[in-house]
Amino acid sequence: MERTLRDVEEVEVSVPAAAAAPARVRVWDLPTRLFHWVLAVCVLGSIISAKIGGNAMAWHFRFGYVVLTLLAFRLLWGFVGGRWSRFSSFVYAPSTTLRYLRGQSRDDEHHHVGHNPLGAFSVFGFLALLLLQVSTGLVADDEISNAGPLVKFVSGATSSLATNWHKNFGQWLIISLIVLHLAAITFYWLRHRRNLVAPMLHGDKPLGARVPASDDDLRSRIVAAVLLAVCAAGVTWLVGLGA
Repeated sequence: MERTLRDVEEVEVSVPAAAAAPARVRVWDLPTRLFHWVLAVCVLGSIISAKIGGNAMAWHFRFGYVVLTLLAFRLLWGFVGGRWSRFSSFVYAPSTTLRYLRGQSRDDEHHHVGHNPLGAFSVFGFLALLLLQVSTGLVADDEISNAGPLVKFVSGATSSLATNWHKNFGQWLIISLIVLHLAAITFYWLRHRRNLVAPMLHGDKPLGARVPASDDDLRSRIVAAVLLAVCAAGVTWLVGLGA
């Protein structure tokens, strides 16, 4: 009888503990995750191919076109994508950012779920810099054997300025942001034991049950595929203008 009562008490104690366990919440939808990893591969590929030069420059241009397609897709997906991929979820007022830096975030702001204010600043900065880098590449001309497809639409002075940015400042700024991004991931893991890579692989984070999840069903993925196809067609048309 005593053993039975003890077992009941253990069950009663263990139930609240299990109930308090964090639920797995879908944060990053599949289109966002694919965008992230394909973009990473293409940016890395474009840097390596530029360093190799020669025949590898053909791949440098291809990587650039894919990056432009992905950026166009991400801009659209920022309005119709999953809950935490939308820009509205990580466009913060200055007061919110200051409160975050002071460690005074409110629970309902969910800064630990998607992009926090500092992460949002990094995301927007990286997207803007990549867009500028690709845009300058479209009109760049090394005056040897490689020229962007739209170089004929700008003056020689504009092309020279774009080329200088693309080959020097823009390239090194992108490399610097990549290093900072990797450093931030390492910092969060070592200091806070927060794995930022795993959720971008499988999409889920262990969070409270009341945290809203991102839509990641078949319908949203079809919408993403259509948007990507439209963006790819648009980039193909744009590049073709220089033919």
